[in-house]
Amino acid sequence: MKRTSLFTLAASALLTSSCFAADLTIYTYDSFNSEWGPGPQLEKSFEAQCQCDIEFIAVDDGVSILNRARIEKASTKADVLLGLDDSLTQVTRDEGLVQAHGVDLSSLTSALAWDDEDFVPFDYGYFSFIYDSSKIAQPADSLKALISSNASVIYQDPRTSTPGQGLMLWVNAVYGDEAASAWAELAKHTVTVTKGWWEAYSMFLEGGADYVLSYNTSPAYHAVVDGESKYKAALFDEGHIAQVEVAAISQYSDNPELAKQFLSFLISPEAQHIIPTTNWMLPVIDNVELPAPFSSLITPKRLNFTPAQVAEQRKAMISTWRSSAQ
Repeated sequence: MKRTSLFTLAASALLTSSCFAADLTIYTYDSFNSEWGPGPQLEKSFEAQCQCDIEFIAVDDGVSILNRARIEKASTKADVLLGLDDSLTQVTRDEGLVQAHGVDLSSLTSALAWDDEDFVPFDYGYFSFIYDSSKIAQPADSLKALISSNASVIYQDPRTSTPGQGLMLWVNAVYGDEAASAWAELAKHTVTVTKGWWEAYSMFLEGGADYVLSYNTSPAYHAVVDGESKYKAALFDEGHIAQVEVAAISQYSDNPELAKQFLSFLISPEAQHIIPTTNWMLPVIDNVELPAPFSSLITPKRLNFTPAQVAEQRKAMISTWRSSAQ
């Protein structure tokens, strides 16, 4: 969940290229490697195990990670791509940007039903619209109810943001052939479409809209860190799109064995203890102790899609969004 950068904004301490080449270079998104994100803690813990040096290079969002890897291809510095999601796995695989990980996935929670030879999941959550319950007493109870309302909404661009892409899948799952009319209806009360998640969420917290596209886990952040319970996730009857965040070994990695060690570390109890309260998403293994507010999160019905469907239909869905929502 690309959340903490919003709360830190200018303090989003990105690590960029250093003077000396690291043993392992990891492309990720900015908030993952912010001061309050999981990156610094994971780096410290893994380096203590491997006796090596790792370096995070951050870009805006998961889609941006894919776009950068596409452009760089064999000239990339990346050994690991961390922060793509399950909607992008087939696209990334088809472009030949990753290689088989060889990681033992038997510890993963059965809820994910994950079996992918190229991608290792490290957290997950459900796309949700967040609202302020001190201002909205009766939130929308379905995506159709929200889109047909006059409530102001902020969401993210599906071309640059994985949450934005998640909404695109959500609209298409609920509306099917009527997606274009749904986007046009939503556009009437959309405040803005941002490039990434933190811009949207920051604007929402400043009072910029009634709803913002985020995650079902966002209220846990406010409860644990701010002691604030007014921010809620609206539960929609149709179900929600889940996002599984993943990491993979770059096809062009100079150190694939160390990359494999890092991916194995990501799903270890040590790393999974760090990620939920720094990236504010759900762990991918069972028996991880979580703060009490996690137990009160909404647990939506999951709307399914396959990565192959996204790979096949993504361009057409984006074209529909561009022609209808702008």
